[in-house]
Amino acid sequence: MKTVDPLYGIAAFLAVAEQESFTLAAEGLGLSRATVSAQVSDLERRLGVRLLHRSTRIVRLTPAGQVYREQLSDLGQRVDLAERAAKAEHTAPEGRLRLTAPPDFCHRFLVPWISQFLALHPGMRIELDLSNDERNLIEGRFDLAIRGTIAVGPNLITRALGGSALLTCASAGYLARRGRPLTPNDLVGHDLLHFTPLRRGRVWTMTQGPELVAVPILPRLELNDGTALMVAALNDGGICQLPAFVVGDALRSGRLEGVLTDWRAGVVPLHAVYPDNRLIALRVKAFVNFLARKSKSEPDLSCPT
Repeated sequence: MKTVDPLYGIAAFLAVAEQESFTLAAEGLGLSRATVSAQVSDLERRLGVRLLHRSTRIVRLTPAGQVYREQLSDLGQRVDLAERAAKAEHTAPEGRLRLTAPPDFCHRFLVPWISQFLALHPGMRIELDLSNDERNLIEGRFDLAIRGTIAVGPNLITRALGGSALLTCASAGYLARRGRPLTPNDLVGHDLLHFTPLRRGRVWTMTQGPELVAVPILPRLELNDGTALMVAALNDGGICQLPAFVVGDALRSGRLEGVLTDWRAGVVPLHAVYPDNRLIALRVKAFVNFLARKSKSEPDLSCPT
């Protein structure tokens, strides 16, 4: 049994509908007028409806033809996108990439990585929005977001980039003045520096083996910027609890000291999030793959989630 091509005649019909002329449609398609007329007639027979009113002077869409054309209105654009996506698989990524990410992650890692990525891909441009807010990617026209949560909306794809341990720490000057807490509950009597975007609110949760302790806190200072909060800790302002990607270097250099190091405060996961389009731009794929490779090489981002 012969299989009917579902696309046969559609290009001819759309061209005639656009030009309102079989002759002009044939010229645009590089076909004879007779071929275009035959294809449209075959399409009408297959559908069982008349799509066009024909006369010696005019060509007009029937009501059925108008509905059919409206349903096919984005077909040309989708074919063009498909062709460009297929061709892009064999070319270098190019164009603009618009992304949003937390400021603390950007300062230490993402901005240097972006510089390296742009050096590798001269045809790329990047627009970066620094924010802890959970942006709406579709409404905000973002190609990509870096988020510390996988609680994302529908029609989005997430890819894990790594995890960063939450570390409790303070300066040597502060600990010399106020003493070092020996248990999580000892934190209640200290000056605490709190990162406000933490979703669990004014509670620091810590575990040691099977034991879990949730410490309600009354912060001396609250900030929505982790790097600024670390600066307060470096200036003897109190005890902070921040991801390793913020305080890792300060701890290794001795500018900050670990507090309650035998207790775990949790892990901040990092994910790349992008819209679930059937034709994902090569530039998004290339950048996400680049981020995944870079993240694996960073100790402060390699904590299991």
